Amino acid sequence: MTQIDLSPQEKKVADKVVILSKELIILVLVFAISLFSFFFIAYRVFYLDKTGADEKAFAFAHSLVSNSMTDIMEGITFFGSHYFLIPANVLLCIYFLIKKRSRYSIKVSAIAISSVSIMFGLKLLFNRHRPLIPLLAPAQGLSFPSGHAFMSVCFYGLLMIIIWKEEKAHPMLKWTLLLLVIALLLCIGFSRIYLRVHYFTDVLAGYSIGSTWLFLSSYMIDRIKPAGLKKSPVTRTDPEA
Repeated sequence: MTQIDLSPQEKKVADKVVILSKELIILVLVFAISLFSFFFIAYRVFYLDKTGADEKAFAFAHSLVSNSMTDIMEGITFFGSHYFLIPANVLLCIYFLIKKRSRYSIKVSAIAISSVSIMFGLKLLFNRHRPLIPLLAPAQGLSFPSGHAFMSVCFYGLLMIIIWKEEKAHPMLKWTLLLLVIALLLCIGFSRIYLRVHYFTDVLAGYSIGSTWLFLSSYMIDRIKPAGLKKSPVTRTDPEA
């Protein structure tokens, strides 16, 4: 087989194509699995009326109930509420604007606003009521999918994408941050079950459809090239997000 010699510039381009191809494959797989998971959960809950997993999850959470654990769960669930996520999204947008990373500011605000609309639309579509016996005060609104899980995946998942892209020079720090964010996401979901304001399947559905929308919207935004955000020779030291 004849070996083709590439110039350094051509090798860089080839390496970028390989990286982009791998990222696209991962993106498609995550998107497909997440979307399938959401429809599978909805099918089991609303068509087959299978709620055994919800009952088992409530039973497990009930075995852990104590005053101290309840205080911890209330604190954790706050980080998935709109009381925290709205100012967090605003501050993150401001931070990236100050750092002149316009692409990230657009991505954060676009995903945050669109995900709220999708979440409320899905809740109205499925019209599932909350668990009847909350541990503390009853939560307002409908149950499926979990808004805490949905919005947390969109916000913290986007943070994970940014960390993955921006911390390539510090692999130890990158993986530590990623693991911490994943742990927080899982704890937020469990807190909703522990407090009995969401079913287990609500939380799984929230994670699934949140991941679906996060990766789809992130990919679409990355493909958009507004004239005002194009790279120029003056700003090459500050690469686009």
